Amino acid sequence: MLHVKTNTIQGYKGMNIPFTMLSKSEDSEKLAILLPGAGYTVQAPILHYSTGVFINKSFDVLQVKYQYNNEFYADFSMDELSEAIKMDVHTVLDSVRAEKTYENVYLIGKSIGTIAMSSVLEREEFKKAKAIWLTPLIQREDVLGSMAGSVNKGLFIIGDKDPYYSEERFLKGAENPNITPRLIANVNHSLEYDEDIVESIDVLKSIIKDIENF
Repeated sequence: MLHVKTNTIQGYKGMNIPFTMLSKSEDSEKLAILLPGAGYTVQAPILHYSTGVFINKSFDVLQVKYQYNNEFYADFSMDELSEAIKMDVHTVLDSVRAEKTYENVYLIGKSIGTIAMSSVLEREEFKKAKAIWLTPLIQREDVLGSMAGSVNKGLFIIGDKDPYYSEERFLKGAENPNITPRLIANVNHSLEYDEDIVESIDVLKSIIKDIENF
C-alpha cells in the first residue's frame, strides 16, 4: 500500500514550500528526491514516471513542490531566485532528515531544480548520492562546475534544441568520468520534439529506461 504524506514548511521570506513523501513501507533506507523545474512539475511525464520507477524499487520518494511561477517571485532577480531555491530545498531536506536518515539516496533535478541540486551535493551526507541531471542549466557556472567536479555517480540528459545547451559546456560536463552523458538530437527543454508527439513518447520511454537502469 502506498502511503502519501503532504506537508509545508516556511522557506525563503516566509513563503510556504509544499512537499510530499510517498512510501511503501516505514522502514525503507532508500530515498529519491525530486527537484522539478519551474514549469516542469512533478506531475510532468518524466518526473511522474520516475516517481513510479523508484516506488517500484521500494524507495521513499520526496517530491519538493516549490512554485516559482507564483506572483510572489515575479520581481526576483535570478540571483535572488537562486538563493530562494537553494534555501527552500535545504530547509525541506533538513525537515525530512530530522525524522529519518537514509543509506541510499538519488537526487533527480530538472532544469531550475539543478540549481538546488548542485548546492545539495556539497553537503557531506550527500557525498555518496547518485545524481540525475535532467536538462541542467549548464550555462550557469555553479551548475556546470558542480557537474564537472562531481564525485557523485551521475546521469546527464539534455537535448541539442534546448536553449540552455551548448556543445562546449555539454562536453565539459560530459568529460567527468563519474557522469554518463546522453545528448538527444532535436529535442527541446522538455526533452520532447516540438511537433512529433509519438516520437516524443519514444524518447520518454528511453529516458525512463535510462533512469530505471541507473
